[in-house]
Amino acid sequence: MHGYPERLQPKMMLRKAECLVLLGRLQEASQTISDLESSFAAKPTLAASQFQILQRTLCRLKMKIQKKENLTETVSAALTKAFEDMDLREENKQISSASASVSLCTDPFKGRYLIATKDILPGELLVKEDAFVSVLNPAEVLPLHLGLESKWDTRVTNGDLYCHRCLKRSLAPVPCDGCSYAKYCSQECMQQAWDLYHNIECSLGALLLTLGVFCHVALRSTLLARFEDAGEVTRKLCGDISNKDTRLPESKNLVQTLSYDLGGESEKNGKTVETPIPGCDINGKYENNYYAVCNLLPHTENHSAEYKFLCALSISALCRQLEAASPQALMTGLTSSKLKAAMAPVLCPESSIWGVAMLRHMLQLQCNAQAITAIQQTGSKENIITDSRQVRLATGIFPVVSLLNHSCSPNTSMSFVSTVATVRASQHIGKGQEILHCYGPHESRMGVAERQQKLRSQYFFDCTCPACQHGKHRTTAEPRWEAFCCCSCRALIQGDEVLSCGNASCTESVSRDHLVSRLQDLQQQVGIARKLLRNGKLERAIQQLLGCQHDAESFLSAEHSVVGEIEDDLAQAYAALGDWQKSAAHLQKSLRVVEVRHGPSSVEMGHELFKLAQIFFNGFAVPEALNTIRKAEKVLLVHYGPGNDEIQELQKMKSCLLDLPPIPGGPSL
Repeated sequence: MHGYPERLQPKMMLRKAECLVLLGRLQEASQTISDLESSFAAKPTLAASQFQILQRTLCRLKMKIQKKENLTETVSAALTKAFEDMDLREENKQISSASASVSLCTDPFKGRYLIATKDILPGELLVKEDAFVSVLNPAEVLPLHLGLESKWDTRVTNGDLYCHRCLKRSLAPVPCDGCSYAKYCSQECMQQAWDLYHNIECSLGALLLTLGVFCHVALRSTLLARFEDAGEVTRKLCGDISNKDTRLPESKNLVQTLSYDLGGESEKNGKTVETPIPGCDINGKYENNYYAVCNLLPHTENHSAEYKFLCALSISALCRQLEAASPQALMTGLTSSKLKAAMAPVLCPESSIWGVAMLRHMLQLQCNAQAITAIQQTGSKENIITDSRQVRLATGIFPVVSLLNHSCSPNTSMSFVSTVATVRASQHIGKGQEILHCYGPHESRMGVAERQQKLRSQYFFDCTCPACQHGKHRTTAEPRWEAFCCCSCRALIQGDEVLSCGNASCTESVSRDHLVSRLQDLQQQVGIARKLLRNGKLERAIQQLLGCQHDAESFLSAEHSVVGEIEDDLAQAYAALGDWQKSAAHLQKSLRVVEVRHGPSSVEMGHELFKLAQIFFNGFAVPEALNTIRKAEKVLLVHYGPGNDEIQELQKMKSCLLDLPPIPGGPSL
């Protein structure tokens, strides 16, 4: 268009084709090559030698395209069957946001739960649900190393980096004009938040930060009810309040008010229709709406009197501020049709309806709040090998996810994108089996007694999952990732106060207190090494870590979690020095510890394999890198699906390695 010499245009078109191949836009690349060949055939402009070079280059590009197309077809064929479900392949007619592979059941002992209606493969998407409500957790200080030597507090929190409505990461947030605390990724998000709830919350920001995130979630849930036909819920609340002394209800009345049954009988076309499962509408459908939220159990009878008093006091303080606002303020943002719907069912004459609804929600949250998490990279961006951790971004309510019961060894894996939770099968689930999720206490992280105590104190039940049943009957031997070993023969040692060697020919014994003290000292030394690593003092960090490694070998089992952490840190340090061979060797030792503790198909194993793939990739160990990439993809696809950032990165590495020309006698790790 701008007068580029016609005789040189084939070179420009060739460059375009090469770029398109690298970008993976294979169809466009093929078309560009075809256009180039047609153009040259019609009007040759190159000398014979240049034409031969062009032909060889075009032949090479065509082979690349063919290889990538074959790879894409192979990968697509393998993945399409299990992972064409970035969205649910067939949505459930009984449960919104759920796959047709599951069904909702109820039981007098374990309440509502989901079961498989067919055999489910690992990686299959079972639930994809947007939070009914979510509130950003502002207090988490992120471990970002900005390199700022300043007397000012430059710490960064979730509230600075994530949109307060959609939770998307935003490095140039748009602050609210009123409070400047709430920040959004765009003007559109800011306006939507204002219309839905922030017009009420804006002036309450300081109070909400003081009262805590549960109180904030309770308020926002009630505000969102204004936009739904929540008449059945609120009429029941209004009726309960009007039939009781609402000044200071007795504990019995409080339980009755907050534990009402929203199920039961309804009328449809003049006939009485039974709603068998709480939370379902008269047609038997369970949806992500305010009615389902209200049917989540508040466990009022299980909470301590002190906790209920604290919740009631918090809601009372919030109600006083709400009462100070005019009724018109509560209607801000509603259209005329929604305004009419909201005024009738939601704002009944007694202002205490707001308080009762919010108190119910606050009591629900201990058992039904879901932590919305994200995988964040830690350390400096200059690190070639990615190290990451899971952080809690927000607290939300997911009515469908809340139907999942707990297991310390679950058959599902949960991840989040923005405010959307996805639940995938982490293993084969047979038809009729229950779909189970872990509430936090996992068998790979805690012993049976600790898990039981945590579940009882927070969720008010005694876990009887197979992992707990097996653990109760197992011997007192500690798991290998927590076990000590004999300093003489390296056999595992067992016992309570005094641990004895398990080797019959060895008579070594040692007190548990002594070993625990050594372990604490070792962890302090590892902490010093990590500080050196963060400050870029790599040689000193390596020497410190090698000393820790030698100490650990003298009294910890080879699969102890601390041993794995030391090996992982050594891998990071050697990678920073560019010594890929040593880095890979140490990370492979860490990988063995992760496999013993979490299993070969665990998400933790996937993250470690991803790091190992990065090491092989940077070390130009092509066969090892491709093999590790394949393993990492296989594991991570099950837990996250094809849209995950690490999977995208693995596919880019694979594409780059396949494009490399053969390296005779190239480096190998």
